[in-house]
Amino acid sequence: MTYRVAFTRRAQADLHGLFDYLSDRFGFTNAQRYVEQIEKTCLSLGTMPNRGTERSDLRPGLRIMGFRRRVTIAFRVKGDSVSILRILYGGRSVNLAFPKIED
Repeated sequence: MTYRVAFTRRAQADLHGLFDYLSDRFGFTNAQRYVEQIEKTCLSLGTMPNRGTERSDLRPGLRIMGFRRRVTIAFRVKGDSVSILRILYGGRSVNLAFPKIED
């Protein structure tokens, strides 16, 4: 089964911000290549969506996985789709991006 992968607006904004940050420091081509590799990794969740670590303690169904030690990809699998929720770079805290829901 192949899952549909979609990026939320927030995840898209994260990627654009990351591209701008990296482009200023490492050049357009390097930034573009890095962001494309992140996108490719996200799209690969369409064939194996239950990778990563479950973080339902923060949000129901939330999963996270790393990319090259510097990026955290936060996503949710629901039905036949995968929603990429956030792309966090450089140690940005998942706990701050998804504050714990109190009962």
